[in-house]
Amino acid sequence: MHPPVPVPVHGPTRGAPPPPVIDVSAGRGTQMQTAPGTVVKVDSAVLKFGSPGPVSDILVRRAYVAGYDRRLRHPAWTAEHLTLASLGKSVLEPRKPDEAGDRSNSQFSEDQSIPAMFRAKLQDYFRSGYDRGHMVPAADAKISQAAMDETFLLTNIAPQVGAGFNRHYWAYLEDWCRRLTGSFADVYVFTIPLYLPKLDADGKWRVTHEVIGSPPNISVPTHFAKVVLTSRPSSPSTPDIPEISTGAFVLPNAVIPDEAKLESFVVPIDAVERAAGLTLFSDAVKAQSKHICKTAKCEVIVRRFDDAVKGSSRKAITGPK
Repeated sequence: MHPPVPVPVHGPTRGAPPPPVIDVSAGRGTQMQTAPGTVVKVDSAVLKFGSPGPVSDILVRRAYVAGYDRRLRHPAWTAEHLTLASLGKSVLEPRKPDEAGDRSNSQFSEDQSIPAMFRAKLQDYFRSGYDRGHMVPAADAKISQAAMDETFLLTNIAPQVGAGFNRHYWAYLEDWCRRLTGSFADVYVFTIPLYLPKLDADGKWRVTHEVIGSPPNISVPTHFAKVVLTSRPSSPSTPDIPEISTGAFVLPNAVIPDEAKLESFVVPIDAVERAAGLTLFSDAVKAQSKHICKTAKCEVIVRRFDDAVKGSSRKAITGPK
């Protein structure tokens, strides 16, 4: 059996004001926003020679949006909106075969939009022992070849254990997310690398993780979260009133047996938000939504034959040039 996932259960009081946001704009000096609509003037001399940051680069792609963490050199989060049409499965919006993306035509590549000193490099993964794990799966971006190619940018990649995780149970979870489009009109998927504490023999909790690359460059997450929000009409008579379902799953970056139950990885959305330092949904959405495992079957489909398919199309990690 896989070990229980340690998720922090403490955090700031619900409803507490958000942390201040510093804004440095040309000609306006330095301002600090403490709450929506409230701007406080700050001594511009403090940041006279520049403002540290950004914390994350917001990357808008054809099939997803991501926040890239320059320190860890992998996504802080990714967000997708899946529908039958976006996956090319809608009978009302059929897609021509030549319009769809083909992963065999895609290549992993460094993201040139990120400054070189903060960029994840192809050579970092060479002989690292980890797969280049997609946060947004290539199979979610079949709308075009360009969209699929963007999932192979290293700003969408994090180090994942290969056999038993990235190539198996994690892939089953990705497939489960896509299959939700058969029951819901809209499926929103957030993927979040996490660094969770582990209880050591001395009774103290510590966060420890590997860093790959030469020199060490990319952090290896201890866990990954998938958070979903689905929407469909609440009834045929009230098509404009949506039924919202939500759910969060946290998986260790480790070998997970095929027989593991998906529901064993369920955690509160609040726990993921606290661990990641993110706000995914409003308190109202979380309070009023149903749990996804109550409105859909939380059960993955084991597809070991994917090994042969993925093996034939997986790009070898070449040596540094």
